[in-house]
Amino acid sequence: MTTLADVATLLREARRDADLSQEQLSERAGVSRTTLARMETLARGDMSVSALVRLLEAAGYDLRAVKHGHGRTLDDILAEQRASGANP
Repeated sequence: MTTLADVATLLREARRDADLSQEQLSERAGVSRTTLARMETLARGDMSVSALVRLLEAAGYDLRAVKHGHGRTLDDILAEQRASGANP
């Protein structure tokens, strides 16, 4: 993810993956539906990080910084190991 357009796409996909309408997600996050729509389409050309975090959390996602070039976090690896029954 390198551009605001990528972030907008991620937000839209997270909402759809959670099977939520814009109205439902905005209510859960305490963000106006208009703000969510603008963030998903980049109508303003920028977005509030605090609103983004609240929206992603309301859709069941965390916002994390991952070092460039690394797709998985330590949490991802540990969860995969637990799911497969392997000992860390």
